[in-house]
Amino acid sequence: MHLNRLLTAAALALAAVAAHAQPKPGISDDVVKIGLLLDMSGLYADVTGRGSAAAAQMAIDDFGGKVLGKKVELVVVDHQNKADIAANKAREWFDTDKVDAILDVAASAPALAVLDVAKQKNKVVVFSGPGSERITNDLCTPVSVHYAYDTYALANTTARAMVQRGGKTWFFLTADYAFGHTLQQSATTVVTEAGGQALGAARHPINTSDFASYLLQAQASKAQVVGLANAGGDTVNAIKAASEFGLTRNGTQKMAGLLLYINDIHAIGLKTAQGLVLTEAFYWDMNDATRTWSRKYFDKVKKMPNMSQAGVYSSVTHYLKSVQAAGTDETAPVMKQMKSLPINDFFAKNARIREDGRMIHDMYLFEVKKPEESKYPWDYYKLLATVPGDQAFMPPAKSQCPLLKK
Repeated sequence: MHLNRLLTAAALALAAVAAHAQPKPGISDDVVKIGLLLDMSGLYADVTGRGSAAAAQMAIDDFGGKVLGKKVELVVVDHQNKADIAANKAREWFDTDKVDAILDVAASAPALAVLDVAKQKNKVVVFSGPGSERITNDLCTPVSVHYAYDTYALANTTARAMVQRGGKTWFFLTADYAFGHTLQQSATTVVTEAGGQALGAARHPINTSDFASYLLQAQASKAQVVGLANAGGDTVNAIKAASEFGLTRNGTQKMAGLLLYINDIHAIGLKTAQGLVLTEAFYWDMNDATRTWSRKYFDKVKKMPNMSQAGVYSSVTHYLKSVQAAGTDETAPVMKQMKSLPINDFFAKNARIREDGRMIHDMYLFEVKKPEESKYPWDYYKLLATVPGDQAFMPPAKSQCPLLKK
């Protein structure tokens, strides 16, 4: 009996030593597979789509195409702005196609659906395209990161600035889905806190072609500011229609784009867009680093990058650095590295990923130039203010994320 106990103890000791000595898991399936679920043909194709896919591939190529000696592969699918298609594809990718991480999902409704799948499957998911602040607020998870911007930062920066400039009363044109609702709610809170008042809103279906009835409601409200709580083609069409409608002609009403991309300004034209105040996380013409990368991007895409597309490049690079530092593509070690490694590149300086998954970085308040102020192609913005990340994004004290309450 005594001998049996000794043998058992020895066996246990050897097992413990062997377990401790095992190398890190390394790269599963000998490839790091990254997925993007984008709008390749619809309302947000111009602000995500081919441009985001190109940015991700640039990041992989610039990293050398490999991490820890294993190939990095990119897969891209058009989710057609449908949450069910996005969720089903994410599930298929994780279950059968051995995708290790999804590093962007265009639009908030598909993104929230994929967020739930990633949480169930314990897989990394990073967002630069969608805006809903819920991603790092009440729906935060240990496996998700919100990278480029969110509705809180947009509303907090643009709406506060407009109220401070005298725009005290607001009426919203709101896209009738998760992103639009959240953006309107966030802006309303900021406007009220700053001493202003929200007079109402007109909700329109996604991909609206006729804004006449909604603009009539905005005009009838007599609000000083018409806030656009929409995105992509809807924002472009609303601004063009407002110009044709003469909404801002007499100067009594101004328009505030709560999510405007440089692609939108390019589509609208400076003659119509001049004077618009907007918030971005990135502008291609900020400094030498942004210009160098953006011109390389332009050579491939023939358009200047927006904040989501630049964010995709930065986040893919940060993910690969984190895999390298972790020595594995397993979710928990990679997420630990993503939250501990600082982010310093052309997209963001001295940035970090908070425990709730919110990437904290500076945001920028811009005004769209007049046509005569623009000196060369894509010279569209003048900088009004730089807002530090800890002021732009939701403070931990306001958050409902349990990961911040530990």
